[in-house]
Amino acid sequence: GLLAIVWEVVREPMLLMLLAAGALYLSMGQPRDAALLLGFVFVVIGITVFQERRTEHALEALRDLSSPRALVIREGRARRIPGREVVPGDWVLVAEGDRVPADALLRRSAHLAVDESLLTGESVAVRKAPSREAHALEPPGGDGLASLYSGTLVVAGQGLAEVLATGAATQLGRIGTRLAELTPERTPLQVETGRVVRALALVGLGACALVVVAYALRHGAAASGWRDGLLAGLTMAMAILPEEFPVVLTVFLALGAWRISRSRVLTRRLAAIESLGAATVLCVDKTGTLTENRMAVARLIAGHERLLAGGAVTPIPEAFRTLLEAARLASRPQAFDPMERALHAAHAQLAPRPAEPLALVREYPLSAELLAMSLAWAAPGAATCRVAAKGAPEAILALCRLEPAAHAALEREVAAMAAEGLRVLAVASAECPRE
Repeated sequence: GLLAIVWEVVREPMLLMLLAAGALYLSMGQPRDAALLLGFVFVVIGITVFQERRTEHALEALRDLSSPRALVIREGRARRIPGREVVPGDWVLVAEGDRVPADALLRRSAHLAVDESLLTGESVAVRKAPSREAHALEPPGGDGLASLYSGTLVVAGQGLAEVLATGAATQLGRIGTRLAELTPERTPLQVETGRVVRALALVGLGACALVVVAYALRHGAAASGWRDGLLAGLTMAMAILPEEFPVVLTVFLALGAWRISRSRVLTRRLAAIESLGAATVLCVDKTGTLTENRMAVARLIAGHERLLAGGAVTPIPEAFRTLLEAARLASRPQAFDPMERALHAAHAQLAPRPAEPLALVREYPLSAELLAMSLAWAAPGAATCRVAAKGAPEAILALCRLEPAAHAALEREVAAMAAEGLRVLAVASAECPRE
């Protein structure tokens, strides 16, 4: 909240020093100097509060994403309710594009796949299998489990799940609880600034005391002498205190936060800028935690021809146009899966052409028995339909029933691409009579 942010800012040693200095100026009967000094205090507080409040607003919007609306079955009817109103024992319906509103066990499903990178860091979706016997959640990240976790994203299929835990009792909620127990450590700059402030305060107080005593002994021990000596001592102490430190430090940190905000990075606390600037080596894992979690087509192979998707080849050979068209037809028109989005983007970039008036006739989803999905399309009134399939190379090659020599050649291509760290998909298409 706003008051909490202001309180955290005012507690900084340098700002406390400025406030004390302003109070001393007022006690010395110098309102102009006090107003100037306190003006700097309010500028520093304003900059810091504005930056942190702006970040808090963005984080509040992100928190809303973790509490999506849920489709639950109550009293025999499907109802759409806020995710925070889901309770243990509810039955929820999840489908492609939904965020799971609570930790639950999958009881029925149709080829459900979930992106659990929020919990595991692995960007590849995992397949879920329904279970009537399961009564407890398994650790996240495994294929073929019935466990669904709050905040994860459904990228394919649909299912019916029984809610086991909500809120702080979920896997995501437990992470939040542990994070809430952590207290942010003071940065080296804050520690050093506090040490400097304490040292200067002691020096200033010592100098003030010496000046007061010396002045009183020099000009007499009368009340006026002690008063004038106190004013002189306060003046000496004010001259020692570096009032510019907090202004300069806060402005520079705020400028750093503004610069990285232009790269769409949030800075919740200005002190984090110091830690980021002091880093010389940044160690991260291999997953999409710090990336955009997007995929892109890197290479195309059609027969004996090869094409780097990032190259500027215009126009591309017809074989690659056919390949990209089949890949587009083998993907859902409104795609949520990053791979299908990448295929649509590659088609739009490399092989744009007027869309044929085709309607989706039937879908054959990915299954554990066949690691490929197929979509059947047909023009209005046509007697035939076009089937496009994509999936694991071994599954597509088995469907195509190629000659042994052609089969072996494609397997060598797949192995070569996989050895380069590429995720390899095969695409095929065929014409068949419409049922």
